[in-house]
Amino acid sequence: MRQDLIPSERIEEKIFLIRGKRVMFDFDLAVLYRVETKQLKRAVKRNIARFPDDFMIELTPEEIENLRCQFGTSSWGGRRYMPFVFTEQGVAMLSSVLNSERAIQVNIQIMRAFTRLREMAIAHKDLRQKIEEMEKKYDYQFRVVFEAIKGLLNPPEKPKGRFGFHPPDREE
Repeated sequence: MRQDLIPSERIEEKIFLIRGKRVMFDFDLAVLYRVETKQLKRAVKRNIARFPDDFMIELTPEEIENLRCQFGTSSWGGRRYMPFVFTEQGVAMLSSVLNSERAIQVNIQIMRAFTRLREMAIAHKDLRQKIEEMEKKYDYQFRVVFEAIKGLLNPPEKPKGRFGFHPPDREE
């Protein structure tokens, strides 16, 4: 059995939710495939019929700006063209247009990562549904337990601290 080329965590952290779809950026895929982004985009454009709207999306400037705000920094500065993002099906199609052994092996790992994320989402949804059913069945007897479990499923956001230097309060 062939050892994984790329750790699955590294792939999973490159999958984002955009327009309600799990996608990967062209520049992230290029790094994984060890090709230049322009080479990847050129191969896609030569085979554009293989990439319908549900396989590949070209982001708008507004979406890019929104993502930059979310990430806090711009890792895409200086680009002349808007990036492409690829859905799971689009990533699968990429191995056929790049036509390299590495593209095939990396795509296998990416498909497994997408599947794992989908399974985790389903399991999370199923668990929440079972808890809600039990809550209705056992009513107030286990309310404290159910509230604790819900708190674990939806941890509260940590309050943001103040930025910068703040001298200690002086007593005079």
